[in-house]
Amino acid sequence: MMKHLFHALRAPVMFTAALWLAACATGVPAPIRDAPPDQPRPDEVRADVSRFEGSTVRWGGVIATVSNRAEDTLVEMVSRPLGSSGRPRETDLTDGRFLARVPGFLDPAVYAPGRELTVSGTVAGVESRPVGEYPYPYVRVDVALHHLWAIREPVRDPYYSPWWYDPWYPYHPVYGPWRRW
Repeated sequence: MMKHLFHALRAPVMFTAALWLAACATGVPAPIRDAPPDQPRPDEVRADVSRFEGSTVRWGGVIATVSNRAEDTLVEMVSRPLGSSGRPRETDLTDGRFLARVPGFLDPAVYAPGRELTVSGTVAGVESRPVGEYPYPYVRVDVALHHLWAIREPVRDPYYSPWWYDPWYPYHPVYGPWRRW
């Protein structure tokens, strides 16, 4: 009898286990999803580069520009605070700008300005570059791993017909306040 019970429950248990494991898979690499302990912010590193040089960071934000060079790509980022999954939040808060040096080629049509990117790597110093005519000190990160986030879909408000009235709406043509019971 136990043998029949085992065979009867084997398929549902295996299906539930497979479904549970599939739900745990996010597609986001662990160094992007999980922040390193004692993570400094870009403005803290900019203030004291020698203290943080060589430390591992996980930063993200919005791409400002992409410059492909012979061996690597420099991505200029406007930093944003990261959410629990490592994705940059939709906010105007920023800790400044930083440069992400990614080995290899990144297509500027895909890694376009305004896209959200999270990088994980080591602090490699400060590089001064102009933002307009202002000389700006960028913290440079040598990227070990990066994740380009999908474009966020805009939130659409539901459509309400102007001709539909709720019977309990105070201005309903039949059940409004002017109706005397």
